Amino acid sequence: MSPSKYNCRVCFFPQKNPPWGLDGKAPTYGICPCCGVEFGYEDSTEEGIKEYRSQWITSGYKWFDESQKPKDWKWEKQPQ
Repeated sequence: MSPSKYNCRVCFFPQKNPPWGLDGKAPTYGICPCCGVEFGYEDSTEEGIKEYRSQWITSGYKWFDESQKPKDWKWEKQPQ
């Protein structure tokens, strides 16, 4: 399964709405509950995505909003 326009570009967690709009070009500037990236800021370039993902992984895949973490969530099962 590959990430869709509904997935976070950093952690691939599925969002309720496309973080970069239906056209994939208009960021919402919302915050991913999983990794905490701000759509349109830290994920606006490939380099930014890689850097933020690396920092998030190094931190142990820490959830930004634990209250939204699915009980069965596992990093290894996310599309990559």
